Amino acid sequence: MTEEVKDQVEQTEPTKEVAAQPEAKTEEAAPTEVVAETVEEVKEEAVEVKAEEPKKTAKPKKEVKQIVDPTADSDEDFDWDTLGETKGVYTGERREELENLYNDTLSTIQDKEVVDGIVISMNKREVVVNIGYKSDGIVSLNEFRYNTELTIGDTVEVYVESLEDKKGQLTLSHKKARALRSWDRVNEAMEKDEVIKGYIKCRTKGGMIVDVFGIEAFLPGSQIDVKPIRDYDIYVGKNMEFKVVKINQEFRNVVVSHKALIEAELEQQKKEIISKLEKGQVLEGTVKNITSYGVFIDLGGVDGLIHITDLSWGRVSHPNEIVELDQKINVVILDFDDDKKRIALGLKQLTPHPWDNLDTELKVGDNVKGKVVVLADYGAFVEIATGVEGLIHVSEMSWSQHLRSAQDFLSVGDEVEAQILTLDRDERKMSLGIRQLHTDPWEKIEDTYTTGSKHTAKVRNFTNFGVFVEIIEGVDGLIHISDLSWTKKIKHPSEFTSIGAEIEVIVLDIDKDNRRLSLGHKQLEENPGDVFETIFLVDSVHEGTIVEQFDKGAVIALPYGVEGFATPRHLTKEDGTAVKVEDKLAFKVIEFSKSAKRFILSHSRSWEDVKRAADRDSKKTQGSKANKAMKAVNDNIEKTTLGDISDLAALKSKMEKDEKGKK
Repeated sequence: MTEEVKDQVEQTEPTKEVAAQPEAKTEEAAPTEVVAETVEEVKEEAVEVKAEEPKKTAKPKKEVKQIVDPTADSDEDFDWDTLGETKGVYTGERREELENLYNDTLSTIQDKEVVDGIVISMNKREVVVNIGYKSDGIVSLNEFRYNTELTIGDTVEVYVESLEDKKGQLTLSHKKARALRSWDRVNEAMEKDEVIKGYIKCRTKGGMIVDVFGIEAFLPGSQIDVKPIRDYDIYVGKNMEFKVVKINQEFRNVVVSHKALIEAELEQQKKEIISKLEKGQVLEGTVKNITSYGVFIDLGGVDGLIHITDLSWGRVSHPNEIVELDQKINVVILDFDDDKKRIALGLKQLTPHPWDNLDTELKVGDNVKGKVVVLADYGAFVEIATGVEGLIHVSEMSWSQHLRSAQDFLSVGDEVEAQILTLDRDERKMSLGIRQLHTDPWEKIEDTYTTGSKHTAKVRNFTNFGVFVEIIEGVDGLIHISDLSWTKKIKHPSEFTSIGAEIEVIVLDIDKDNRRLSLGHKQLEENPGDVFETIFLVDSVHEGTIVEQFDKGAVIALPYGVEGFATPRHLTKEDGTAVKVEDKLAFKVIEFSKSAKRFILSHSRSWEDVKRAADRDSKKTQGSKANKAMKAVNDNIEKTTLGDISDLAALKSKMEKDEKGKK
């Protein structure tokens, strides 16, 4: 019986705490005080019973009944329904209210579970949370750093780490509670397209790290705002609203967006602006982004592009020369597509065209000054006034006929003076020339470069048929490949000279109308053909070296720098072997053409003719010996007197046969 009383006393203790709390105070607080006093009496009597009856022989319920109601003489168990009826206090609805109040104080909280609590106080380090337990819990304020708007009375979720630690304190954790519930909340937020709050912790590559329900989510830089972000650091440490746009269940990655919330708000504004767009309409906008090709303008939810060519009537190297970020400017609508998603804007169109303000007295032949703004291979554009440009073609930069590019004469930024060649105000086009400011060197070409005069020129270009040289700027000439050397056989001019080299020339012919000079180089020396004609006579033999050999023959180098040619049938050696390059052999001149400067040589003839001559000499010697023998025979025959004529005839026949055999 004592144990049952003790249990009832322990269950009744929270009622005292509830009664002591301000929230439980009402105008009818007296019944609660009576209950508390009754409980205290029961506790005191229970102590007396325990002291008097250590052997537990008495029934606790009967003793409690006597303590609460001394007039009752029943031995039944204690009945709460009769509590207060003796004094006429606890009846009807009031009794039910007190029962509910008591039941609410009976906590069912357990360790390692997540419950909701109410913030009842907080300081710079801790937050005190009431979870309906017999004592309040304390949570570190650092766990709420994402929620800078936390105040007393807010409902927060906490994780019960321990109902009682070593100090008897209830320990709670808000961070762990968020971690347990966060993943389900994130998935639910994405499914329901809810707006959630998050705390931006730090920067990372390509965006920010956001604390959402205790989970680190990724906020891409492009999803922070509808306009490009230049300084991410200003967002660190802020609380913002987001929408969950992507979840990777496998890796538990979460991507959130703040831009999605803004876009939803701007969509309505965008529709209103687009519906009112018209070509030629002037609107105010804000510079949103600057690129190398143009400027994006925010028209209040709708973006338009000003191309770099529509920023100014003059040349613009980069748009940041004209506008700045976040600058408010007026723009005119030039064009847009059918869906009005691409809007072309203009800035220069708000000002008059510079050609309209060009001096009306300016005419062809006038000299103007300007600045080179653009260079191309074919010419240079010179700005003589803001937005007014003229083209100097490369052919009008110099009197030189040699083909060059504009970069050889001018550079961007150069201040130049030129003459107006053509002027079309309607088409807004102008052509200029620089060479017209200097005298044409061909006007008096005969006075300076007469036929036969010698000059020093510079090699400018090669062709298969000759060399183009420049005597002075504007006076070019051609040296034909046949006029480079008297003796050398040149296949290409690059074998004789190089581009940029200086070469001595002599004027052979002048064509003033076509601006052409025929020049020669070999004419500076006497034609060696006149001398070679007396040295390399036909049938003369000279030592030569084979310098080149091919199917049709070989090239032979002769003395004095002369080259000759021999066909394959004239290259046979006496021993029958073939000739090869660098062989030094005797060659006979078998043909010489002074006009063509051609020497035809033969090695075979050189030794064949010697052999023939030797054979001829041998035949002459042998013939003289035979004649002498025949004479001797005849002499013998004459000396024979009465010999046998037949014997003499036989002897003569034998001698003739012997002679033939020898031959």
